[in-house]
Amino acid sequence: MAASVATYGCGWVKQFTRRSVDWISHSFAKHAARQLRAFGLQHSPLSSDQSSRLLVIEAGGPEQRYWIDLWHYRELFAVLAWRDVAVRYKQTLIGIAWAIIRPLLTMVVFTVVFGKLAKLPSEGNAPYPILVFAGLLPWFLFSSILSEASNSLVSNSNLISKVYFPRIIVPVSASVVALVDFGANLLIFFGLVAWYEYAPSWHVALLPVFILFAVIASLGPALLITALNVKYRDVRYIIPFVIQFGLYVSPVGFSSDVVPDQLRVLYSLNPIVGVIDGFRWCLLGTAELDVWGLLASAGASLFLLWVGVRYFRRTERSFADII
Repeated sequence: MAASVATYGCGWVKQFTRRSVDWISHSFAKHAARQLRAFGLQHSPLSSDQSSRLLVIEAGGPEQRYWIDLWHYRELFAVLAWRDVAVRYKQTLIGIAWAIIRPLLTMVVFTVVFGKLAKLPSEGNAPYPILVFAGLLPWFLFSSILSEASNSLVSNSNLISKVYFPRIIVPVSASVVALVDFGANLLIFFGLVAWYEYAPSWHVALLPVFILFAVIASLGPALLITALNVKYRDVRYIIPFVIQFGLYVSPVGFSSDVVPDQLRVLYSLNPIVGVIDGFRWCLLGTAELDVWGLLASAGASLFLLWVGVRYFRRTERSFADII
């Protein structure tokens, strides 16, 4: 029975990948025809046999047109994102509940270690479990995007080696799975708030801004590591260490107020610090937001995003040759 289920699952993934390749080839043929008409060029009509064999590959192009192509390939982004979500929870025992169990267990451990044993203070009158879970929300979003995107190009090697499309779509679409998990975790947070009878302030209306901040802070390192992983396959082994190390140096299980004031700006050069502080400011509404620390985290996030995108674009043309 297990062998039959595994065979069916592998066949479904292969069939989906093959259809995705055919769809991309067809979409790019239509895009090439639009480009010809835009430049005033005409092309003779092809027979059905000829059009089915038509394959146009564009390995480069002006930088501006590359970003315009991202919009033309928006349907591909949606298809890949839906595929990643479907495969993530297909043939699993408890499905999306895995995304809920991890932060709940981590919250319990951090509450006992930092709240009960170390007796670190909370923020305002917020219960310590809510303080911890408010920090775990952006942290798991950050770590999930980093994990999902780091191996996305290698796992889609069959697609990348056959047709051209903006490769940046692959790691960005892989991050949608992390956003789905984040949505489930956010519902659990509001359940905890109701359990402890703790009412968030009006700051919660600004939460989408800090969700976008968390995605930006995640995509920079994710794109850099994704591109490096194509050429150096041992890079993926660094990810678990980075995530584990970052979990303890970031203010996930404790409030950043315990950091001395003279070190706050330096500590905020860690991009996730500003994200976590922003989440707690929105969800708890207790502590004042450290503006200088937030600006330091935002600057570090934008710098890492610029480095990640620049390195990804510089190495993108060789992906199909070495993957």
